[in-house]
Amino acid sequence: MKASDSRPFRRRDLRVTALGMGSAPFGGLYGPVKASDAVATVEASWEAGIRYFDTAPMYGSGRSEHLLGQVLREREGPFAISTKVGRLMANKRPGRELPPPAPKGRLDNGWSSKLPFQEVFDYSYDAVMRSYDDSQQRTGLAHFDILYVHDIGRLTHQGEAHERHWSALTKGGGFRALAELRDAGCIKAFGLGVNEWEVIRDAMEEADIDCCLLAGRYTLLDQQAAKTFLPLARSRGVEVILGGVFNSGVLAGKDRKFNYADAPPEILEKVKKLEAVCARHDVPLPAAAMQFPYRNPAITSILIGAVDAAQIRQNVAWFERDIPESLWKDLASAGLIGE
Repeated sequence: MKASDSRPFRRRDLRVTALGMGSAPFGGLYGPVKASDAVATVEASWEAGIRYFDTAPMYGSGRSEHLLGQVLREREGPFAISTKVGRLMANKRPGRELPPPAPKGRLDNGWSSKLPFQEVFDYSYDAVMRSYDDSQQRTGLAHFDILYVHDIGRLTHQGEAHERHWSALTKGGGFRALAELRDAGCIKAFGLGVNEWEVIRDAMEEADIDCCLLAGRYTLLDQQAAKTFLPLARSRGVEVILGGVFNSGVLAGKDRKFNYADAPPEILEKVKKLEAVCARHDVPLPAAAMQFPYRNPAITSILIGAVDAAQIRQNVAWFERDIPESLWKDLASAGLIGE
């Protein structure tokens, strides 16, 4: 498989490449990234044939959208781009009262290159429309292909906060705004961009979603989504884009992070077992982690973040590396992946 392979949506006139570029690192996720490195990463992705790019207002409080748009708005030729709604970027001014900043952790991953704005969660009709306009301004692009509802669900918003945000999305017109944007041709598709598949399943009952961006929930370390969710998505024609195939880095060998936190001992032990099987087949673990999701027919594309051009070229090499079928058989025999 090539990074540049074109993958069609089944229900919409839209194609993405098999490998997409996620731009969360441009906001300084876990460490600062220079603007020049971010630009070089996008350019290297383009040179490798990648034509699907994802961003979000959250990533560096708008910085990712600014940097990604700086390159893409000067490019000729087709590409697909997605961004997200659910957070507005605001700053203090007379008459405006902002909520307290999110605590360090799940909702604030320590953006070290962020712009001087504070996120305000809002999933209502007006907020979705404003978020769409704001993202156009930040990127300098007049059109987005996909809008994802970002970080909705019980894992992200606990208790009453989840109920309030879910009501804004469903009863308060958030989904209606997305449908109107799609019907008007302003976007081609919409869905959810989350870390929990259960809320995507719930959203399927509330709106005619086209796709989802699911992070860290179908990987060599976490395959629960394969049991019920992935077959459901495929039967409904909902495209599944996967992010977080390295589970925050532990499968890439660059750090000991797992799902945005320090990896627990049992995860590190499983990583060692995966590495041992991969070593017997002369396959780098990151290559196996990137290609594993495509063994499920529900997966349309995967997104990989990078901090510089060298890293994106390494990702492409891993993605395109030949992997013998015997590796997957041995991983299954060892109980490390499903049959």
